[in-house]
Amino acid sequence: MTGSAVRRLRLPCPRLPRPGLRTTLSLAFAAMAALVAVVIGTLGYRAAAALIRDDEADDFNSAVHAVSGQVEREKLYPGDFNGPSGLGEQLLHPIRVTAQALDSSGAVLPGTSRVVLPTTPHERALAHAEAPARTVTYERDLPGATWRVGVISLGGGRGAVQVVQRLDDVELLLARLRTQMVAVVAAVVLVAGGAGWLVAGRITGRLVRLTDAAELVASSGRLDVPVPAAGTDEVGRLGRAFDRMLVRLATAKENQRRLVQDAGHELRTPLTSLRTNLSVLPSIDRLPPAERAALLADLSEEARELTELVEELVALAADRKADEDPVEVVLAEVVHEAAAQARRRSDREITVDTDDTVVIARPDALARAVNNLLDNAAKFDPAGTSPIEVVARGPRVEVRDRGPGVDAADLDRIFDRFYRATAARSLPGSGLGLAIVAEVARSHGGTAFAANREGGGAVIGFTLGD
Repeated sequence: MTGSAVRRLRLPCPRLPRPGLRTTLSLAFAAMAALVAVVIGTLGYRAAAALIRDDEADDFNSAVHAVSGQVEREKLYPGDFNGPSGLGEQLLHPIRVTAQALDSSGAVLPGTSRVVLPTTPHERALAHAEAPARTVTYERDLPGATWRVGVISLGGGRGAVQVVQRLDDVELLLARLRTQMVAVVAAVVLVAGGAGWLVAGRITGRLVRLTDAAELVASSGRLDVPVPAAGTDEVGRLGRAFDRMLVRLATAKENQRRLVQDAGHELRTPLTSLRTNLSVLPSIDRLPPAERAALLADLSEEARELTELVEELVALAADRKADEDPVEVVLAEVVHEAAAQARRRSDREITVDTDDTVVIARPDALARAVNNLLDNAAKFDPAGTSPIEVVARGPRVEVRDRGPGVDAADLDRIFDRFYRATAARSLPGSGLGLAIVAEVARSHGGTAFAANREGGGAVIGFTLGD
């Protein structure tokens, strides 16, 4: 197409699915086994081949030296090597070579021929040589066979002796050895691959089940999915950690649901009262001054209670963990500061008894817990006939008052969210102060406690972990 640009569209190449972890591990096992087997097999084959070839060369050289030495010691003739009782059998009996005699013309002497190996001009020249024990060795390649040949002259033109060794037998033996090595390597690879498949199946089986559980949680949002957590290895630890995570998520979800339900219930009352008072505002000018002042006071108090309730809900839900890291805290300093603030708020006498304990804690959360305890004591002991006592010894903080105490039926529930005892329902508050104390203690590895005090009053406090 002239004058026009041709744009080539690139189609996305389909990606092949990657092999699974089990396949990858089994292939890795097989590859490692193959590498080891090939290295060991190659080294073993080379050592065996060198040993066999050297052994054959030693036999040949021994045969040549034996014949050459005999020729130097005696005046020999080609016929001396004739027959089974000749010198050829005597000298070379334990050696894996063949000897045949050449006459003065260089022809193979009848009766000594063991192989069909034509003589060469050089061998015939040695047969005519005058000097005895002249030796020449070489290799000859003939159709279908390779030979190692050694020719020793008898001297005086009497002929020569030909020592012959066939090399094909050795190479055939080494070829069979190579075939066996390859078969062994293949068998090792197959066995290693099978063993890797079985071992990888045991390892990845739990991972597959754990992945299925995670995918089920992600797709359905369920947190009650059974998680495989058997074993003491890393996979078992991962399963147990995932199971604990699901338990904590389920607990957090349940706490969130309860918090929303309780918050909705608690917010309903002040909001209803607030709407009622707001409905009266359009006609506030027609109300007597006393009723007008009472209405405004009610609105102010309801707004304050609503604000406190929302702040405590936010504090309880967030727990300030994300904004504050645990540090070393002198517990006495936190307690004295909280007591000073409580004195200013309530105009009550507060005594403090502390030691020099240092704890690892979140300072703001710790101060909030102590403040809530002091506010609770001041609220339930409004007469103030005796001072409020704060005792902090070791990782334990308790606040003592001389109020009416706590009913036995309420001791186990006063730390529940939004719970109010019968005697406290007419008092201001959201019902979250002691719940926050319990949450702070729990987040620091401790517990909250409550008991009645001898002589009247209550002892409420918390402990911190190590």
